[in-house]
Amino acid sequence: MSDHTEHHDLGPPSRQAAEADDAGVFRALADPTRRQILTDLRDGELAAGEIARRFSISAPSISRHLGVLKGAGLVTERRDGNRILYSLVEDRLATSVGRFLSAVCPEQIVLRRTTWRDKGAAS
Repeated sequence: MSDHTEHHDLGPPSRQAAEADDAGVFRALADPTRRQILTDLRDGELAAGEIARRFSISAPSISRHLGVLKGAGLVTERRDGNRILYSLVEDRLATSVGRFLSAVCPEQIVLRRTTWRDKGAAS
């Protein structure tokens, strides 16, 4: 038996780990209902019942969609009495999509940043 102790690096995740993590985000984004839920949450948290009333599908189906979004780290939930309130995790969405875009079309990211800076300076 060896005295080998595993060393866990707490630095930034490897590219492969980040890509695997982002895969869950893109699976969650593949469904139009889940994309609409994220859009609805952009202005602030909503109760599960409020979210369900916005759709013509069953409450259990909405609950499953919210579970997928939560599992992907795109929403958080908190209890308020007997209600469950959901909020968008904007950083998670932006980081995952941004990482993909910068890998696929890095020139566009640079151009867009330059354009944003130019517009900001012109104001």
